[in-house]
Amino acid sequence: MARYYRYKLPPWCRYWLVVFEKATLPIMIFQLIRTLFFPTTMDVFLLGLFVGIFIAFYMEWI
Repeated sequence: MARYYRYKLPPWCRYWLVVFEKATLPIMIFQLIRTLFFPTTMDVFLLGLFVGIFIAFYMEWI
């Protein structure tokens, strides 16, 4: 099975992947603050989703 290689993607797709990668940390921090002050099920779910996406980018799985 071949490893995912992001540089084989079209330039426009790579651009949006990098934008999403850079925006993940501020969104995750905002969601953490929101979850601490107003904890709802949806906020906890979104925080877990953003943490998972951030870890995937950090470990270069995406």
